[in-house]
Amino acid sequence: MARFICELKDHTDDVNCCSFSDSYVATCSLDKTIRVYSLKDFKELPFSPLKGHTYAVHWCCFAPDKPILASCSTDGKTILWSMHNGQMLAVLEQPSGSPVRVCRYSSISNYLATGGSDGSIVLWNVQQMKFHRYEHGIEYYQMASCGQDNEIRVWLISFSDARGFDMRCQLTLGGHSSPVLSCSFSSDGQLLVSGSVDKSVIIYTVKTGCILHILTHHTRYVTSCALAPKHPLLATGSMDKTATIWKLGHSEDIPDFTAESRMQMDVETWSEEKVATWLSQEGLNEVEHIFKANNIDGKELLHLTKDNLLNDLKIESLGLRNKLVRRIQDLKGSAKAELSNIPNEFLCPITWELMTDPVIASDGYSYERKAIEDWISRKKRTSPMTNLPLENLLLTPNRTLKMALNRWLERQNHREAKQMTLHR
Repeated sequence: MARFICELKDHTDDVNCCSFSDSYVATCSLDKTIRVYSLKDFKELPFSPLKGHTYAVHWCCFAPDKPILASCSTDGKTILWSMHNGQMLAVLEQPSGSPVRVCRYSSISNYLATGGSDGSIVLWNVQQMKFHRYEHGIEYYQMASCGQDNEIRVWLISFSDARGFDMRCQLTLGGHSSPVLSCSFSSDGQLLVSGSVDKSVIIYTVKTGCILHILTHHTRYVTSCALAPKHPLLATGSMDKTATIWKLGHSEDIPDFTAESRMQMDVETWSEEKVATWLSQEGLNEVEHIFKANNIDGKELLHLTKDNLLNDLKIESLGLRNKLVRRIQDLKGSAKAELSNIPNEFLCPITWELMTDPVIASDGYSYERKAIEDWISRKKRTSPMTNLPLENLLLTPNRTLKMALNRWLERQNHREAKQMTLHR
């Protein structure tokens, strides 16, 4: 089964990507930084965070056979970092000046591909090697794609001298109820993991397409997921500003879950059975029978205290009581975050922060005034969304959006006040 190990809460904004090497896990964020942690104890390295980008960092990846990390950003740059000391080794600027959304190394680290928001793909010879080996004959690859249709597709790609290039859909995977933002294979190609707008992470077997496990720890969209190459570890990143590390058991130990087993965030409506399932997912199986014997449902769960656990439920272990209290506090925080989820239209597409003074630029998109003014003053006069030249620099207040935003904030305040009243 998948077991929660730790949560990394150092970023101050959405976590966009997680990446493993044999020794480290790296995360990058809208807060313009990359953070690197040791897989031994998940402590941040002395030279972390890595700071060099001037806008959001969208992707990061380790070189397969060298201690180098690559990161790319809205600022149009891809930076190579040394994992010995955190120093910049190179800064690669996208020729078109477009924001760079993704970067990926070749299998032997000689080449790095970067993809821009304008649709351009640039191949960099990062080693400055002139010799490139090509394997003749037939080659097969598997590729996974995900998107707005809530599904993941696994493709079989073949290339041969005689037949050329062929690409066929091998498998379609369901289970998510909202668009899928990220997917990643395990190093042996046996597992596939995906993250979605529905806030869940699903682990599949590639051979059969069966769902092995559904993880529901995050409280906002899951933007990234990655499986470690040589360790049974999974990292997930989210717009809740956290990256979470999970430990995976052997496939035969993982229970078979269906989409219906996904947890609801409204904890107060949980039945006793759902509470038992939650305990199992959190690695607290030893207290399941105690909770069942005392008819603990979701509402009772949220009101449990250390005193209740000791005096009423007779849980003697101090460590176990503390762990339960922490998990219950996490649930309370998740429930609160669920109430305050911000619709995307109220977030500035440059900073991904709640707008207070929305304006319309000549590209037709709405931005926070300060963010778009800063963009125009520091970048070429191009649209942050389309990368096309702005027809003019006129910024028009978006009063309609401002009114809708104010109404939404009022509703949120009312709901939170009502929630507090119900808990008194």
